[in-house]
Amino acid sequence: MKSLLRFARAIDRLNELIGRGVSWLGLAAVLICAAAAIARYGMNIGSNAWLEIQWYLNAAVFLLVAAYALKRNDHVRIDAIAGRLPPRFLAWIDIVGGIVALLPTTLIIAWYSWPSLANSFHISEYSSDPGGLIRWPVRLLIPVSFTLLALQGVSEIIKRVGFLKGMVPASEFERREHAS
Repeated sequence: MKSLLRFARAIDRLNELIGRGVSWLGLAAVLICAAAAIARYGMNIGSNAWLEIQWYLNAAVFLLVAAYALKRNDHVRIDAIAGRLPPRFLAWIDIVGGIVALLPTTLIIAWYSWPSLANSFHISEYSSDPGGLIRWPVRLLIPVSFTLLALQGVSEIIKRVGFLKGMVPASEFERREHAS
């Protein structure tokens, strides 16, 4: 169990690093949006690539922070109910939910997104809009993000089992307000 907990902590560190790094892409999208608006309306210069890079950045933020949100326990819960349940019962809900719903869903989506990515890469797919961007990099986000989410799901399951065995304190995964 100790080696599994080390593995879980390595996944946690990976998703923490990715989540914190990717969160800065939101700022980049805002800056690009502002620059594109100034260029379009102030200098009458525009490009579909400027719009598409904003979409790509927003997609990256949305998809790649999902595992980070799961790690931080920031996903949606019905707190009015969950707050009244004992921690051991919640751990069991998380274990069963992870095994029955989260892992199969994330792995299926990651698996079935590969053919679309491979085809896009093979044909060097570009946006159909004039001046648009190449598509495969944004398609790569889907299998990568869902694989990271599946790995984080494995980490959460391991930590809940560790909690049930008395090896992990509940404070390690309880929902709490985050200062950062």
